[in-house]
Amino acid sequence: MRQAIRAVSWAIYILWLITIVFTVTAVYSASQLGINFGENTQTSTVRGTMILSVPFSIENKGFYDIADLNITTLIKENNGALVSNSSTVVPLISSGSKVDSAHNISIALDEMTSASLARLLFNDTNFTVDMSLALKYAHVIPLQISTSFQNFTWGAPLYNLSIGDVQSIELYNSTHVRAILPLSFENHSFFTLNGTVRTVIVNTGDQKVGGSTTHVNVPANSGGTTPLAVFVSTSPGILKEVRLYFDFPSVFNYGPVVIPIG
Repeated sequence: MRQAIRAVSWAIYILWLITIVFTVTAVYSASQLGINFGENTQTSTVRGTMILSVPFSIENKGFYDIADLNITTLIKENNGALVSNSSTVVPLISSGSKVDSAHNISIALDEMTSASLARLLFNDTNFTVDMSLALKYAHVIPLQISTSFQNFTWGAPLYNLSIGDVQSIELYNSTHVRAILPLSFENHSFFTLNGTVRTVIVNTGDQKVGGSTTHVNVPANSGGTTPLAVFVSTSPGILKEVRLYFDFPSVFNYGPVVIPIG
């Protein structure tokens, strides 16, 4: 019996010793984990999705492998509306190894045409960014850190959109006149707006009495005025509003944007 008790005591002692050694070495190893995010962020637009590619490197100088590394980024508008939810997973980082990769933050531009996010097409703002990093150390110990910041600036692609006064009117045929309307806006975004603007002129009877389609190409961080040549009925009645429909195939479609006349 005494030998059995002594054996159990030794087993418990060895188990505690192993636990303490593992804990100490695991804590020490975790402190040797090197995580660096690069500053050379790349921006691209693919099929209506803007992608911010943030390079990062993780060096595992500890004694144990790292498993299921997960970097998650939530981007929210000031009112809490979710703009993006992006995750990057690295299945395994072996002890003594280094991984160089990139965390891709995706923003679906066509989702910004929804009622909750449409104002982002016209207004600059600052997004709230919540970033978390989770992993399993030695395939057993879960670790997680998180941070939040608000210095992610969003530039509106249709900032300060407006239509000026009619610049000229000339007779086109017996039923229509040709008028020039100056369309102006500033593209504060990361991407080029290359596509068309369809213009519809409506009178107070909600009848379509004129319009046109005009090609526009506005590079990122630029702006200016584009003349819209619209054809309007010679007897349009009382004009009420201009309706604009934007068709930029590589980024988003949106409309109508209603601008009152007069």
